[in-house]
Amino acid sequence: MLELRDVWKAYETNGRERFVLRGISARFQTGDAIGILGRNGAGKSTLIRLVSGLEVTTRGEVRRNMTVSWPLGFGGAVHTSITGADNCRFLARLYGKSPGWVESFVEEFAELGEHFRMPVYTYSTGMQGRLAFGLSMAIDFDCYLIDEAIAAGDARFTARCVAALEERRKRSALLLVSHSDHLLRSFCNSAAILHEGKLTFHEDLDQAIAAYHAL
Repeated sequence: MLELRDVWKAYETNGRERFVLRGISARFQTGDAIGILGRNGAGKSTLIRLVSGLEVTTRGEVRRNMTVSWPLGFGGAVHTSITGADNCRFLARLYGKSPGWVESFVEEFAELGEHFRMPVYTYSTGMQGRLAFGLSMAIDFDCYLIDEAIAAGDARFTARCVAALEERRKRSALLLVSHSDHLLRSFCNSAAILHEGKLTFHEDLDQAIAAYHAL
């Protein structure tokens, strides 16, 4: 289970604290597929980074009793000074996987061609997204975090990403941040709206989408 207990998050702006998240409590477990809706600047990406451990709370705590992915769509998931292949081997050792298997899987999945063995800083944003997505699919996480972008390429690659996530959803939890009604309906069985620092859950997905568009 993944649990947020009275989570607050503030950033300092012009010498003053500005709270983005205000007392959020929630529980997520295997089988949950929850969409996170919110206007730009509402704190959706901040929430996902806190869940992943990339940022720390100002107050409250995040308890992780399941393995959690880095946010898909977040460029910081890879080391840009080394090659895509080197990233694969590094991640494999970190998670106790076969370096050769992870490298082969990601090379085939990401379809980066000769760039796979070039430094990641030479990649476009889309190529970095492909690499990060392929890396995340090479590891079996209990919970996958998807921040805004699900695909970083053409329609065929997008379809591959969707199929991979659909397969992972059967055995993992999924938290998806997106403005796309289509993606939410494709992957999520419920949703929550982040507004003015508060997270409001809706069991009915259509009700959540309607409430979000009414803001």
